[in-house]
Amino acid sequence: MSVFDKFPINTKWTAENPDLIQLYSFPTPNGIKASLALEEMGLDYEAHRVTLSDADVRSPEFLSLSPNNKIPAIIDPNGPDGRPVTLFESGAILIYLAEKTGKFIGKDATEKAQIIQWVMWQMGGLGPMFGQLGFFSKFAGSQWEDKRPQQRFVDESKRLLNVLDGALEGKDWIMGEYSIADMAIGPWLGALDFYGAKELVGWDGFANVVAYWDRFAARPAFQAARNIPPREA
Repeated sequence: MSVFDKFPINTKWTAENPDLIQLYSFPTPNGIKASLALEEMGLDYEAHRVTLSDADVRSPEFLSLSPNNKIPAIIDPNGPDGRPVTLFESGAILIYLAEKTGKFIGKDATEKAQIIQWVMWQMGGLGPMFGQLGFFSKFAGSQWEDKRPQQRFVDESKRLLNVLDGALEGKDWIMGEYSIADMAIGPWLGALDFYGAKELVGWDGFANVVAYWDRFAARPAFQAARNIPPREA
């Protein structure tokens, strides 16, 4: 009997190799964070395509693993205490995988704390603000005649980019060495292209961020992760 037999999600997205980490995701910025970490850390895993449709993310099977009905989520059959570990929330997954492998989370407790602070900065600031910016620049919100809501998120996105630009002064990566903080931040910078919002936020005025994005986008693991699982079945 497979360890996954007790997980309802396995009835909809079946684990072919129950010895591997199972990733349930879609290549949005948050989804890419999880697949990127798995790729960068060299972990073996199976990726299951969970679309953003209600038929997937609001299905009883997916909600049994991710009650917030958001991707990504994982099951690690080989948890640190010998039992399977289930996780949702991309930031939690990044930290868990980094601690599991001992990679990309700093050389000591101080570096670890500072890396995690930047993961939290992305989770609480950059991601939500860019997401709202996308809503008001590309999706339904773009049709609103009142542009004050859009401007609110344009201004906040600019502020956050300025914070990042300053933090990157003289450094290739946010903490000097590549870490899960960069895996959290990078995919959301790429979202500005998808939203068609670079001009809105004055992208070219943030020289350090532009160079940082170019370095990040060139990483082979990111090139792979941006289509894991594939968008099309």
